[in-house]
Amino acid sequence: MNKKISLGLAISLAAVSIAVTFVITSFLTLRKYNRQIVDVNEKGKIYSSLQLLDAQTREKYYGDIDEQELNEGILKGYVNGLGDKFSRYLSKEEYISEKTDNSGESIGLGLTLAQDSSGYMRISDIISDSPAADEGLEINDMITFVGKLDVKKAGFDTSVEAMRGTEGSDITITVRRDGIDKEYTLTRRAMEVKTVTGEMLSGYVGYIQITGFKENTPEQFIDILERLTSNGAENLILDLRDNKGELIEPMAKCIDPLLPEGVAAVAEYKDGHSETVIYSDESEIDIPMIVLVNENTASAAEVFAAALHDAEKAEIIGVQTAGKGVLQETSELQNGSAVILTVAEIKTPSGGSFNNTGITPDYIVENDGFDAQYNKALEIIQLKKNGQT
Repeated sequence: MNKKISLGLAISLAAVSIAVTFVITSFLTLRKYNRQIVDVNEKGKIYSSLQLLDAQTREKYYGDIDEQELNEGILKGYVNGLGDKFSRYLSKEEYISEKTDNSGESIGLGLTLAQDSSGYMRISDIISDSPAADEGLEINDMITFVGKLDVKKAGFDTSVEAMRGTEGSDITITVRRDGIDKEYTLTRRAMEVKTVTGEMLSGYVGYIQITGFKENTPEQFIDILERLTSNGAENLILDLRDNKGELIEPMAKCIDPLLPEGVAAVAEYKDGHSETVIYSDESEIDIPMIVLVNENTASAAEVFAAALHDAEKAEIIGVQTAGKGVLQETSELQNGSAVILTVAEIKTPSGGSFNNTGITPDYIVENDGFDAQYNKALEIIQLKKNGQT
């Protein structure tokens, strides 16, 4: 049944509707304005406090003020104040070093050093094509002096820092071998860092160790992967222990040939929207895989393990991983410095998150002096081959 209303009533209803709309809009606008005012007031308090601190310091501080160090400290303190253990401020020099490291290059002598019980630095590894290798230095040699710096007196950290330098610069070190000291003068140079190694094990098992994901890692990984599969590898052990992750893009290129077509990881941002981080094409190596992880497996390395596991392509052996399941963005500032900020959380397509919790392996195996995790992987492969699991 139709009902008619008078023109006057219609006008009244329209007026009420407009009034309600105005009140709601005004309320929302006022709340937003008040929030902005609070933000401005809070920022004003911060800047006022900083200005007061600066004035008092310049008036009363007994020592000399290094303006550059002071500015660096303020910026570093701001990022530290976020309370995020992964966000960092990098000085210009630190940012240059970070970019060099991410590129897969290292400027130095090609040495990996360990603190020895004697108080000196022990050479634990040497890059094959490096100044150290060219001069005939050997693993287990002891470095007793860096220039005129006594390593034992200065301590490990100070001595390691003294080893650093720019490309083309010289350094003199004293090396002790079989109780005899000898001086070497070496020239620092850029070297390619090898992050991927691999070999064919007995029983047609391919073993690949990835120590980090840098810009040159995909080329190294694909080369070894193709060599092992062309030589008949029927199973793969992918060792990500002590892999701290570093860059997500190189990792995505490495994992692509191992996954079926589709989304392998997504990032969830502050405003609630999601973006695909890893999308694998239709090309896929379809053989059983095992991933080895430990408490130092982090970031992109965790994404690598989680994506393979989520796609039911691999089982995981080891202990709980580090739990760095975030995406970070690097922004260069005007003075050449940079800030690395956490901008999103990374999740698998099934919605799984490992941020702050880490990845729980399918087989929890604590390591020992005989590499129990590696041996467990071989055991599982053999059991599957015999049809026992």
